[in-house]
Amino acid sequence: MNKQLKLPVGIDSFEEIRKSEFYYVDKTRLVEQLLENWGAVNLFTRPRRFGKTLNMSMLKCFFEIGTDGTLFDGLYIAEKQTLCEQYLGKFPVLFISLKGVDGDSFEQASYAFTNIVANEARRFAFLLASDKLTEKDKDEYRALIAMREGIYTMDEKILVTSLQKLSGLLCKHYAKQAILLIDEYDVPLDKAFQNGYYREMVTLLRGIFGNALKSNPFLKFAVLTGCLRVSKESIFTGMNNFKVLSITDPRFDEQFGFTEAEVSQLLTAYHLEEHLSEIKEWYDGYRFGDADVYCPWDVINYVDLLRYDAQAKPQAYWINTSSNALVKRFVDKADKSTRDELERLVAGEQIEKHLRLDLTYDEIDNSIENLWSVLFTTGYLTQAGMTEDGAYKLIIPNAEVREVYKLQIQDWFKRTVFANTEQLELFWQALAKGDAKAVERYLNKTLSNTISLFDIKGQAKDRENSYHLFLAGLLIGNAEWLVRSNREAGDGFADIIVETDDPDAGLVIELKSVSGITELDSACARALQQIHERHYDEYLRDEGREDIWAYGIAFYKKRCRVIAERLEG
Repeated sequence: MNKQLKLPVGIDSFEEIRKSEFYYVDKTRLVEQLLENWGAVNLFTRPRRFGKTLNMSMLKCFFEIGTDGTLFDGLYIAEKQTLCEQYLGKFPVLFISLKGVDGDSFEQASYAFTNIVANEARRFAFLLASDKLTEKDKDEYRALIAMREGIYTMDEKILVTSLQKLSGLLCKHYAKQAILLIDEYDVPLDKAFQNGYYREMVTLLRGIFGNALKSNPFLKFAVLTGCLRVSKESIFTGMNNFKVLSITDPRFDEQFGFTEAEVSQLLTAYHLEEHLSEIKEWYDGYRFGDADVYCPWDVINYVDLLRYDAQAKPQAYWINTSSNALVKRFVDKADKSTRDELERLVAGEQIEKHLRLDLTYDEIDNSIENLWSVLFTTGYLTQAGMTEDGAYKLIIPNAEVREVYKLQIQDWFKRTVFANTEQLELFWQALAKGDAKAVERYLNKTLSNTISLFDIKGQAKDRENSYHLFLAGLLIGNAEWLVRSNREAGDGFADIIVETDDPDAGLVIELKSVSGITELDSACARALQQIHERHYDEYLRDEGREDIWAYGIAFYKKRCRVIAERLEG
């Protein structure tokens, strides 16, 4: 039956998934765990695209009065009959997502917040006809949904108390405390930090959350989700009823993201079992509490593609849903020591760091150590255990996230290297006139000060390709030169051929990667010998270029050797 089900790509409504026959990975045990371990306010912090919104939608469908109980037929929670009799469809529920609270100014963001709250309030229009509410109560409700010329008129004073008032009105109507669900609670802070109105947003959220969550007699409990565990002192001041369930907490560790058993079951349902290893390499590797989990957004997207193209290769779905600004900021701020640590991570090694898991957004840039912490909580790094003194053993989770770092490092390299146009011009001039020593000095200096993507654990050919991209990138920066890579020439394929701005001149470059520094000289000699034996210079001579310099360049980690020879016709 499951193989007939559609895959819910981009759908985070539990009701839609269940009613429209989409495949659903059963996370309803979250309800049972929540009721067994709840606090008055429960904050789940997980990276984006790990099922937070879908889980919140599921909680709404379970608890809300008037729910369709058949949505849970066949799921884990339906087997807990006593629990269902006591809680299924028994409470008024407020559910807002703050992922849309954005704007270039505080006024724009504040109005976006107003729209979200007012639209949720409009779901309860029946309150205007309630015989349990007084006219004053109904006037308070009208203030939450009031509009003029299609624009909500709720001001900030009303907004600050809106969730508390709405929970009070629902409690009075139903004679039952309300449940409050707030998804992506930290998005307004992130947007405010990026756009320069962070302090104003902190004040607004402190007021809204303080009224709604702190000593609210109309509240049964609340659940919040977000990426960061924002410092309690910033917006949750004075809340002693606050339970933080972060990615390091073993409670609820399997309820966000897919376990390997769930991925295997999904692949079996669509007869794609043979793709488990590549899905594991690309999308697994996250550690939440005691559980190893896959990114569900990636898995669902890739499996959906495989259904129609069995030869499809894994793609970077998760990283393409964000600007990856945190990694860019991290790479830009990295000093030489941090760049070395980053190289080790990209090469598949682990590093040890003491982390802070409760930061305010305006502390992120205070130190590189804070950025390490944010990369961890947002999923760009994960843990492989802890040291005896409490440091986290950090690794890059998988191949997809490694691509994020590679792309940002390449972008950083271009910006930093090409910013020094004077040195680059001298490098090009040295190449054009066969000055091997000057070329070698520039390459060694550049290699020493850059972030390496040269996989020292990989095969020699893989390392050589990385050096090839490095050198070709430097050459392509010269707009007057025509640079060709892996071009058929003579009796083979030359690594790099350059037609310089001098119509009579050109360059032939052969690269080698070696496994030890003592091999550099002999590798350079082999490279030149290859150019001679395979007659790579014929390509340039066919273009009428007779003044040709041949280069043999050998690399070992961040060192290189360069020899040059003018080729006679």
